[in-house]
Amino acid sequence: MPSTSFELQPTRAERLEIVSFPVPAGSRPHDVAPALDGGVWYTAQRAEALGYLDPETGDTRHIPLGAGSAPHGVIVDDAGLAWITDGGLNAIVSVDPADDEVTVYPLPAGSPNANLNTAAFDDAGILWFTGQNGIYGRFDPSVGKVEVFDAPRGPGPYGITATPDGDIYFASLAGSYVGAVSPDGAVVALDPPTADQGARRVWSDSTGAIWVSEWNSGQLSRYIPETDEWTEWPLPGPDPSTYAVYVDELDQVWVSDFNGNALHRFVPATETFDTFPLPGQPSEVRQILGRPGEIWGAESANDSLVVIRAAG
Repeated sequence: MPSTSFELQPTRAERLEIVSFPVPAGSRPHDVAPALDGGVWYTAQRAEALGYLDPETGDTRHIPLGAGSAPHGVIVDDAGLAWITDGGLNAIVSVDPADDEVTVYPLPAGSPNANLNTAAFDDAGILWFTGQNGIYGRFDPSVGKVEVFDAPRGPGPYGITATPDGDIYFASLAGSYVGAVSPDGAVVALDPPTADQGARRVWSDSTGAIWVSEWNSGQLSRYIPETDEWTEWPLPGPDPSTYAVYVDELDQVWVSDFNGNALHRFVPATETFDTFPLPGQPSEVRQILGRPGEIWGAESANDSLVVIRAAG
């Protein structure tokens, strides 16, 4: 199917475009992850499948994950395998792009309905993941072992990230904190300055600073582990709601704004935002990921994927 291109007018002098790619109706794409071959994986949450988009042709295909699947997050490892946190199957799922083989790793007994959300690899190749019903966990692909831990303050773990040194941090939406995870699995709860801010997703920049999307407060915040220092910035607009956060290869910070129906780019050096209106009405971009020169998001309310890149 053809894409749709919209030229953007950010506040700084540059020519960017946003290109929209429709995916099958009813897919409700949730998270995206650029594949190693130039394509893009997406979790087709309502279709019980992992989707794949070829941006060159606009063609898509769906890989069924199993009856009852409700895939949420997807990331790609160094070998190109896609790893999915599947709330419906209550399992970690891998898909091999070589043959579309699906492998399911159920959570251990005693952890039903974890409401799995997102995952990240540490520097030892261990996959850490979150479950919004009050758990976080780890999975060792070399042995196929899944472990689950109770999160501080109960329900809420949502977004998760790894720093360049392999340290793991997650955000608790209901708990309004950021969890710093030690290698043995223990967690220290870090509180942003704004109470009940609703920390939803987190992402590390190249220095190891942790950027946080604050859903309730409509703010973007940064935590610097070395100095235990927090800074917060409100998003542009009258009533922002900050959902996703992603830091690109230039250490520019991208966030999605549900109420503003936009993506915002924050430049830390100048502490300024550029705003990029989204084509869907509404769009509801729940996650952002990218590769050099491209910022990808899934318009979950519009059955589309979008990319921001240099015009032309």
